[in-house]
Amino acid sequence: MSLPPCPKCSSEYTYEDGAQLVCPECAHEWSADGAADAGDDVKVIKDAVGNTLQDGDTVTVIKDLKVKGSSLVVKVGTKVKNIRLVDGDHDIDCKIDGIGAMKLKSEFVKKG
Repeated sequence: MSLPPCPKCSSEYTYEDGAQLVCPECAHEWSADGAADAGDDVKVIKDAVGNTLQDGDTVTVIKDLKVKGSSLVVKVGTKVKNIRLVDGDHDIDCKIDGIGAMKLKSEFVKKG
């Protein structure tokens, strides 16, 4: 019997752990009997106005944000291109010109 590939990263090395299927590459777990329901646990990340964000979007900062551990400030209106969505408290991973790699909260940006 062949197990389905991981719905998150498409890895073919999935294995069974009781009633769950597990991906050893990205640690995603899903129900073996509900493989068709794999899209149900996808987290939808929205900006400050309610627009759905996706990887690669361009967003604009809507509030001055102090950079922790430095005297730098990300000003209102700063455009951030090519964002990556991640899990956690700060759900946007990005690179801001003049500052570098940053993590932002989606509640402080708007799409476009």
